[in-house]
Amino acid sequence: MKSKAIYAEKENKPIIKEVDLGSLKPNYVRVQSYYSSLNYKDALGITGKGKIFRSFPIVPGIDVSGAVIDSNFESIKEGDKVLVTGCGLGENFSGGYSQYVDIPGEYVIPIPKNLCRQKAMILGTAGFTAGLAIHRLEENGLNINSGPVLVTGASGGVGAIAINILSKLGYEVWAVTGRSQHEGFLKTLGASKVMSVNDLQLDTKPLGKAMFGAIIDNVGGELLSQLLPHINLWGSVASIGLAGGHKIKTTVMPFILRGVSLIGISSTNCPMPLRKLIWEKLAGTYMPNNLEEIRVNKIKLEDVFEYSEKLINRQLYGRTIIKFER
Repeated sequence: MKSKAIYAEKENKPIIKEVDLGSLKPNYVRVQSYYSSLNYKDALGITGKGKIFRSFPIVPGIDVSGAVIDSNFESIKEGDKVLVTGCGLGENFSGGYSQYVDIPGEYVIPIPKNLCRQKAMILGTAGFTAGLAIHRLEENGLNINSGPVLVTGASGGVGAIAINILSKLGYEVWAVTGRSQHEGFLKTLGASKVMSVNDLQLDTKPLGKAMFGAIIDNVGGELLSQLLPHINLWGSVASIGLAGGHKIKTTVMPFILRGVSLIGISSTNCPMPLRKLIWEKLAGTYMPNNLEEIRVNKIKLEDVFEYSEKLINRQLYGRTIIKFER
């Protein structure tokens, strides 16, 4: 079976070509792609600016939603509406930037009620990561009386969806962005304050003024180091990204004197029972009230190269989804 796809071979730039899928392997599912999405990780792989691909040749794309057209996996049936995010898709084995994609059945999730295939990809890995972060923060004690929740890297997909969900749940949300032109957009999503890092007036002491009940951090590096001393008693940080660097410098003071927790959010290898729970929440209590307000760029497969460059160069905000011709 032939499938139009973006195709990457080692040391060569990805190209669009017809890929032969061959016969379906045992315990695999063949999905006709309706939508995929463009995440920062995808853009790093497409542009060659990050070592994302773990095997070659490979079809990129860490997300996909569509319809099952063939299945060798017992619990997934032909005709099922399904989604896959992470799990090695587009990294360890061929992913969602293809008209048809073969996926190990254990990673395939039936799309929950109240979600369609398009909304599933507007959420995608970004929405799943935001949902996972909020779930883990709440498990660790976050509630609406804990204090404001700060979201860094707020203009990106994870940040925008996190703001949207938190606002729906009744939290006071502060958004940090280096792009002041997006203030109106972020307030529409539910941010009560939109500010730059300088506006926060962060201390350099081991313990600064306690300001935040929790932080969803998409930046890492120096900013995360500066934020840790400003978390309220028994507050938490959900660490997601490293756009500002992979190293942090801190003391033990926030942890031993305020009971602060630093929680790692790894969406790629999230255990399947928890993954299914988060998707059920995203279709229910975590479904943003105004998902339609998130800026959504709808593109074709051929546009992925151009939009990957734009994403890396911070020329995009919100979410970008790929719609496949059927």
